[in-house]
Amino acid sequence: MILAGFLGMASKFAECTLGVKYRDVGEDGTVYGGPMYYLSKGLKEKGYGKIGKVLAVVFAVFVIGGSFGGGNMFQANQAAAQFVQLFELTGGNAGFYFGLVMAALVAVVIIGGIKRIASVTEKVVPFMAGIYVLAALVILAANWHLIDDAFNLIYQGAFTGLGIAGGLIGVMIQGIRRGAFSNEAGVGSAAIAHSAVRTKYPASEGIVALLEPFVDTVIICTMTALVIIITNLEGGFMTYGVPITEGVELTAIAFDSVIPNFSIILTIAVILFAFSTMISWSYYGMQGWIYLFGKGKITDLVYKGLFLVFVVIGASISLGAVIDFSDAMIFAMVVPNIIGVLFLTPVIKKELTRYLKAIKLKKEAIDDGAEDHQKNM
Repeated sequence: MILAGFLGMASKFAECTLGVKYRDVGEDGTVYGGPMYYLSKGLKEKGYGKIGKVLAVVFAVFVIGGSFGGGNMFQANQAAAQFVQLFELTGGNAGFYFGLVMAALVAVVIIGGIKRIASVTEKVVPFMAGIYVLAALVILAANWHLIDDAFNLIYQGAFTGLGIAGGLIGVMIQGIRRGAFSNEAGVGSAAIAHSAVRTKYPASEGIVALLEPFVDTVIICTMTALVIIITNLEGGFMTYGVPITEGVELTAIAFDSVIPNFSIILTIAVILFAFSTMISWSYYGMQGWIYLFGKGKITDLVYKGLFLVFVVIGASISLGAVIDFSDAMIFAMVVPNIIGVLFLTPVIKKELTRYLKAIKLKKEAIDDGAEDHQKNM
């Protein structure tokens, strides 16, 4: 996942730069962007208009599927799993009822549109991330003497005989899958959101975007891995070589072993994270839906209705089925997106050069202004 995070920085920069470069702006100021637009418009400039149109349609179909899967069902599933475990709800319909409540809350937000989505996520995400990172740092600080042992186990699991016996390529593929799921680099979904930014230079947004995989996957996911490994060294709640079927429940056990009852706070954080992720992905999926079926209140309501149904489904079924569907949709999104990014690499380079040149000119102007000011004193 660490390697996937570093590689993801490059792909995130490329796709978000293209997202701003080829976006459409409606008469009312609404921005429509993402791979659908740079695949169709960008490849048309290169003389591959028909291929670009096909790839754009394919991506639009899969981004809708991705919004139902990884951006919806997986989030609802993990939030429901943690909630059910915390309150020891043994009834078979507990996840279903949790999904109904979550769907109702999501409905209130997504019907409000992109401005409502932005206002909610900008408050929820920093709060959730802050609590989680602080708790992880406390655990790592309390067990600082085991951090090197944890890194050694990670290394052994990937590059020594144990890793090879377990399938080195399989380990790498799994890490890349989880990395892409974590930071969305290469998937193209982030380019949809970044397209709505106000900037004169597309590459400037690409540079902002490339920090996301580093913070998310390289730092936060590594912190989570270290917490789980270190606490397992003390508590022994996992056995090496035995497949893990739990998701967030495993993290809760790890945090609880050092910070008693932290699973309560973690449950709140997981639900908030799932909530913010779902409403963000509803926007991504809606953009794909609009690209395929056009704008209109009825078409919007159809998509939003389907999205809410999948919230309930995700909370009700097993994690394995959800992950399989989510991974399939995410991987399907990657294929047309990366093809377009590779074809449009010269455009990305041109935009980066233009942005760096603008920065250089601005710096020279500031330096000249400071020099003139000193002469006049």
